[in-house]
Amino acid sequence: MTGRPSEAVAKGPSPARTRAKITDTTCPVLPSHVHLRRDPLRQKWVVLAPEKVLWPDDISADILSRCDGRKTVAQIVDGLSTDYNAPPEQIRPDVIGFLQEWSDRLLVRPARQEQVSA
Repeated sequence: MTGRPSEAVAKGPSPARTRAKITDTTCPVLPSHVHLRRDPLRQKWVVLAPEKVLWPDDISADILSRCDGRKTVAQIVDGLSTDYNAPPEQIRPDVIGFLQEWSDRLLVRPARQEQVSA
């Protein structure tokens, strides 16, 4: 015995995470470790995740609140379009970009992907 700490056995590279691609047919959902809440003291929306506290603006919180795993991104865009009186083709890229960024940060995930026939 040498008295040295034992060296960890190399397990090899861990498998790379596949990036979820957010599209019109994606049904986004907040993972179970991410919670959208209204902070009554500050009167602001807050997103709570392990070791993270995020303060989304009202529109971002509105998008996140619609991520229930049942609605597609296209349906979310249509609802936002109606509520904010904005053309869907104008807001679609912003909504997809927002959800893609949150997905890349593991704060939103696809619940399922609709099958698109070619």
